Amino acid sequence: MWNDFKEFAFKGNVMDLAVAVIIGGAFGAIVTSLVENIITPLVGVLLGGVDFTNLMIKVGDAEILYGGFIQSIFDFMVIAFSIFLFIRLLSKFKRREEEAEEEEVEVQEALLTEIRDLLKEQNKWN
Repeated sequence: MWNDFKEFAFKGNVMDLAVAVIIGGAFGAIVTSLVENIITPLVGVLLGGVDFTNLMIKVGDAEILYGGFIQSIFDFMVIAFSIFLFIRLLSKFKRREEEAEEEEVEVQEALLTEIRDLLKEQNKWN
């Protein structure tokens, strides 16, 4: 059982997952900072200084803080959009690499075909 656990825990995909979680957490902190320190104040200026977090409704002695909920939704949308843009950018780079590799393979195939044809022609004359 211990050997099975070691094999599972130290496989590459488990380690890759751990790295992804750590990097994701760090990226989340960066995006949260972007939202809280740059985007939210800019939206507040554009909307005439509106700050979602302080919006509330009083019902008797209770305060329903719906502004915090709206702010959380806004933060989620910005984070989701920034991750979308990041993944899209990575996909473009990956496509460019794949296209370059395909072009290289096509050039190699064309050269090999030319060499083959030259060898066939040369063998005809011998």
